[in-house]
Amino acid sequence: MDDSLSFSITSDGSKTLYNAEVGEHYHSRHGALQESKHVFIESGLKYFLNNGSRKVNILELGFGTGLNFLISAEYCFSNGIELEYIGIEAYPLSLDIVMNTGYDQYISPELWNTFIREYNATLQQSIKLNSRCTLGIASTKLLNFHTDKMFDIIYFDAFAAIHQPEMWTETSLAHICKFLRSGGVFVTYAITGNLKRTMKTLGFSIEKVVGAPGKREMLRAVKI
Repeated sequence: MDDSLSFSITSDGSKTLYNAEVGEHYHSRHGALQESKHVFIESGLKYFLNNGSRKVNILELGFGTGLNFLISAEYCFSNGIELEYIGIEAYPLSLDIVMNTGYDQYISPELWNTFIREYNATLQQSIKLNSRCTLGIASTKLLNFHTDKMFDIIYFDAFAAIHQPEMWTETSLAHICKFLRSGGVFVTYAITGNLKRTMKTLGFSIEKVVGAPGKREMLRAVKI
């Protein structure tokens, strides 16, 4: 394993990675799994699917360990939802690290085994993991990401602005949000005055949502 990376056990028993170069964990120390479920499944995916859709396209910034993808795929497959998922990750983790996250205990063996088997291939192109799920990981920095696809949901899971301020600028947010359909949902664990102002400027209606453990509030925004 890269010397700058080390596993930590969070408060709900799930693992996260600590990146010494950045100075931050990949997930909340109050609970990696419960944070991902609260922010991205409950406040993002389920919120969007309330419109009755049976298909969803998700774009994630900060694919990292793959936890957000795995629990999204598990939810969609269990509920008969077709999922197309692209993660943007400038510094993809090695297969060895991903295999040691312990996230196999939260999803079906079939999904986990297919994800692990195809992980390296998804770094090159989108791969159909099963009859309802396609995954591709774009190994590039955000501003270099381009696609003709449009998405229903953006999972914005960059490191915090104090550690990675360039990801939270209007330029970066405008770039990723241009791939979101009208009526699409943007969710992130963070909420600041500057973020709210930027999202309003970009043409979003914003909502303060109760945050995951350790955070009072988070942001959900819908593209007008």
